[in-house]
Amino acid sequence: MATALLNRLEVGHGNPSLTNVVTHPHAVRLSEVLGGLSYALDLTEGQRPGHAVRSCLIGMRLAESIGLPRNERSSLFYALLMKDLGCSSNAARFAALFAASDHDVKSAIKTIDWTRASEAFRLVTRSVAPGAFWLQRVWQTMAVLSRGPEGPRDVVRTRCERGADIAKMLGFNGDTVSAIRALDEHWNGAGQPYGLKGDEIPTLARILGLAQTVEVFASAHGVRTAYDMAAARRGRWFEPRLVDALLAIRPDGPFWTNLTQGDLLAQIKKVEPEDRVILAGPERLDLVAEAFARVIDAKSPWTFKHSNGVAELSVAIGSRVGIHGPALVELRRAALLHDLGKLGVSNLILDKPGRLTDDEFAAMRTHTSHTREILRRVGCFSGVVDVAASHHERLDGTGYHRRLRGEQLPLAARVICVADICDALRASRPYREGLAPERVIAIMSRDTGTGIDADCFEAMRHVLLDSSTPLTDATTPAVRAVAELDEDYRQAA
Repeated sequence: MATALLNRLEVGHGNPSLTNVVTHPHAVRLSEVLGGLSYALDLTEGQRPGHAVRSCLIGMRLAESIGLPRNERSSLFYALLMKDLGCSSNAARFAALFAASDHDVKSAIKTIDWTRASEAFRLVTRSVAPGAFWLQRVWQTMAVLSRGPEGPRDVVRTRCERGADIAKMLGFNGDTVSAIRALDEHWNGAGQPYGLKGDEIPTLARILGLAQTVEVFASAHGVRTAYDMAAARRGRWFEPRLVDALLAIRPDGPFWTNLTQGDLLAQIKKVEPEDRVILAGPERLDLVAEAFARVIDAKSPWTFKHSNGVAELSVAIGSRVGIHGPALVELRRAALLHDLGKLGVSNLILDKPGRLTDDEFAAMRTHTSHTREILRRVGCFSGVVDVAASHHERLDGTGYHRRLRGEQLPLAARVICVADICDALRASRPYREGLAPERVIAIMSRDTGTGIDADCFEAMRHVLLDSSTPLTDATTPAVRAVAELDEDYRQAA
């Protein structure tokens, strides 16, 4: 579907896949959509909400200071907003390698000079297996260090290539894609993942690298410390010309104050090049939802294609229970984005092969509220906010996070609830294969009418049994593992 949509997009100014001329009466600024959704990427990176937006404001101010040609500023603008599109793709590897929260590790890495061996070593020893027995921490440290320089290079490469691929899927031009791919390269060639040096690094990528690092330090330690960091890394991490441009805007107190106050999304509207504003109609909004579904599902190897699976099931179920036209379009978008908040849940929890503790369940349950808070920032998605965030609510009021009851749950939310559980049971887990349709139906039937909607369940049953798509064989070992299935159902519901 994404390819077909891309093929229908028009050609615009300096961007072969995007246009700033959209005739649809309900078209909105693409920057407003992506700016709001960038808060999900901030969650994944363990950064304060608004990190990407503040980085965008800093980067665009740098562009103005160095006199970046106007025809390059739109490409830079979107690269800054979307620089972290690939951030979820290495989360599972960070969590497994460090035996620690991927968010904590990512956040810590951004505040040190990891190119210096002593700082990298201290980071590893501080971060691995927090709270574990000392011997386990020693072994975990050795496991990290034994990977050598290729270990972190592979992790960064995964992130950069994935981010570039999703940016390309969204239709951004080569300048934006290249900037995202080279985000972590350093002026002296000691960056990742390709070791590009000096002018080999695209100009826009150099701006991205400085802007994001300054934002991290300014948010964590204050503007003065951010400037000290930039000066110390001048000529190593960062192009000297850009650091000098940064120093030139140091006296602008109101600029730095505004980064911590007011409406950040309104501020990025002011720095977007007005002659190259990209508008998004319905098809492009669908494409954005599909792109962020990829970001969501890349967070864990065990949720691969989950968002699309839920979307396909939701559309099929929704059509059977009377949802049609624009309402069905919104149902699909809500299904694609329903797990947006899981980007804020550690992979130690998402990938745990077994029963979650009470504390882990509490952390898992925050993902629906995260979904709601992020989508509320995107005005054009106002119709999907409550539907997407209600996929773990139950008819009897025992769900989460708002404890809604039957009459409070719109039909679309009931559809996604059923589709979500169904797809979770059909998917493979570390200790089992996905379940056959008959087994999924048998497991879910016990909650019909109390937890899940009976009409939606019946529609799901027809979809599964009438589907022409080959499904998993029912003779998998998991079909006989009753305890594991009970736990899977408990976590899915």
